[in-house]
Amino acid sequence: MAIRTVGVTRADHRVLADLAPGDRATVVGVTPDAPPATVRRLQDLGFTVGTTVEVVRRAPLRDPVIYRVRDYDVCLRRAQAAYLLAAEISG
Repeated sequence: MAIRTVGVTRADHRVLADLAPGDRATVVGVTPDAPPATVRRLQDLGFTVGTTVEVVRRAPLRDPVIYRVRDYDVCLRRAQAAYLLAAEISG
C-alpha cells in the first residue's frame, strides 16, 4: 500500500482522531495495524501522504467527526481516523 510509512510510530506523530476541531495536520502515513481495506477506503477518500486535513467539527458524542480534505468535507468514525498518522500544522 502506497500510503504506509516505514519507521513512523505513534510516538512520532498523532493520530488524526486525537485532533480537536479547528486543528490542521498533514497526513504522514497509517498505523501498522490498519486493515488493508480501510487503508484503501481512506486513500479513495483523499487521505494520502502529504494531504492537509482540517478538523471541522465533531458530533455531540465525539463520533463521527467531519474533516475537510481536498476542498470537500468527509465524515469518518474515530475508529477509522485512528489509523491515520498526522503531523500537526501549527498556526
